[in-house]
Amino acid sequence: MDLATLRKFKPTAYEDAADGYRATGDMAAKAKDAIDIRITSGIHAQLEGQAATAALNELKELSKNFHYVQTECGLVSTALGGFAYDMAAAKRKLDAAMADAQAAGCRVNQDGSVSFPAGGEEIDGKVPEGGTVTGTGGPTSSVADAIYRQAANAHPNPHYGKALEFANRIADALKEATDADAKWAPKLRALKADDDLTVSDRDWADVDSNTGGVRDAGKNYVDSLPEPPKDGSPKDNAAWWKGLSPEEQAAWLSLEPATVGKLDGLPSPVRDEANRSVFVQTQAEYRLELNSIPKPPAHEWTWINAGGYPSKVHTDEWMEWHRQHGERYSQLKAAIAGMDRIQQRFDQTGKRDLPEAYLLGFSPEGNGRAIIANGNPDTADHQAVYVPGTTARLESIGGDIDRMVRVWRLADDEADGRAVSTITWLGYDAPQNIVTDSPFRHYADDGAPAFNRFLDGLEASHAGGSGTHRTVIGHSYGTTLVGSAADHGTLNADDVITAGSPGVTVATAEELDVPRGHVWNQEADGDAVPDIGRWGHGGNRWRHYAVIPSDESFGAHQMTTDSEGHSGYWDEGSESLMNQALVVAGRYDKVQLD
Repeated sequence: MDLATLRKFKPTAYEDAADGYRATGDMAAKAKDAIDIRITSGIHAQLEGQAATAALNELKELSKNFHYVQTECGLVSTALGGFAYDMAAAKRKLDAAMADAQAAGCRVNQDGSVSFPAGGEEIDGKVPEGGTVTGTGGPTSSVADAIYRQAANAHPNPHYGKALEFANRIADALKEATDADAKWAPKLRALKADDDLTVSDRDWADVDSNTGGVRDAGKNYVDSLPEPPKDGSPKDNAAWWKGLSPEEQAAWLSLEPATVGKLDGLPSPVRDEANRSVFVQTQAEYRLELNSIPKPPAHEWTWINAGGYPSKVHTDEWMEWHRQHGERYSQLKAAIAGMDRIQQRFDQTGKRDLPEAYLLGFSPEGNGRAIIANGNPDTADHQAVYVPGTTARLESIGGDIDRMVRVWRLADDEADGRAVSTITWLGYDAPQNIVTDSPFRHYADDGAPAFNRFLDGLEASHAGGSGTHRTVIGHSYGTTLVGSAADHGTLNADDVITAGSPGVTVATAEELDVPRGHVWNQEADGDAVPDIGRWGHGGNRWRHYAVIPSDESFGAHQMTTDSEGHSGYWDEGSESLMNQALVVAGRYDKVQLD
């Protein structure tokens, strides 16, 4: 990078290009939404058969292309913004050094050297001559700096020291610009797609790699962006996001989607966009990793003679494979199964008028996290948030999603045209074993703060002027978490529904933080969990016995429940399901009570 090039450099040209790429990404996002919501919904509503299925599959691939364009354009925009930021900083240093040199009577030459005039006290009748100095550039050691000061002080011409300072500042600016150019050039060259129309898992894995590259190169730029509030409330998060410029918002979405997607209080469409980026890249990386692992041996079992009796045991070949790959193979298979079910819900948008899905939280780590809304919660008049119980995890998220789809369909029918959003909230580590885990309360206590923040976030992000009617639905151990959330904080809800509850840690409905008369309970025939759980999670009354929502003394409305067992509360066509939907829609007058 030479002096003339840096002097002519215009950061605004690259900032304008960044704006152009961001606009292109926005257009791709709108095209994707049009396909996923409007066009797909129209096909679902009007067409059936092989032709319709083929069209939907083609549209799904086209949607992937637009999503990929949106993501890559966001990265290009951010990279150009980061490059412009770094170069602008170098240019400001150069301009300042040149202005200071001119003001001091020095001249900056085209090669970056600085000429200084004659000056100083006469020596042998002559004024010390002027000259030209060249800066070294880059950081100097303390020893070199001391030598520089000593040389400047010893020089008979006082302009020498000033000129050397200006030359070093110019050299520093040129080096900074050269480093920025060398740093950003390969990152920008990497941001190009294959020359085909298929967005493969490898393409999405490359997006993740490119994101990391742009993030590393743009550290100075990223550090200049306003940070989200540390341990901020949902209201704090909402204010932070609203205070960002469009460019800053785009940079955060491109470089830190996982951070943005987790922030309660941000608009649901923003969280959805961020989490979808994390989702598709994780999905691709997990599939690639799974395909790289050798498949399990075809012969898993063999028979041996043990003490005169035949015994079935794993083959040595299978045992060796399992030792090397078994645990990770199972983890990947389970996570991919859960992601496939989430993708299935995305693909169902428009089917039987099902609204678009919003991914408000996602992580494959551990047992997994997934928060999926049917319809936009920010514009809904009625919200329902469902907390699943024991054994809930990403792998089995499909059943929990389906439950809230069923509640949405019935509640939407009963809501007199007002918007409904139902949400599956798997935002905690649920106990995974009924015997060894579910008797312990710490799973609920550990997850309760996150649940309270999520509910407060729904309040902060809601766009309706008159607010929203919010119902919390808990099933099994999920009801224990709901109770813990009320016990340790303020439950931001208007109604609470408990189904198959083993106890909610408190002894009365009034302690669940909703208005009197707005706690509803269901206990089905053949559901043993409430009675078994009474001794683990029931609220203590006078320290003599534990109370659960099914007890009359608890004070909940006991809704008519015609389903059977512990998992039938959402059976299609059941009165159990209808009663939940009526509460969600605020149609209390139609709820059937025992």
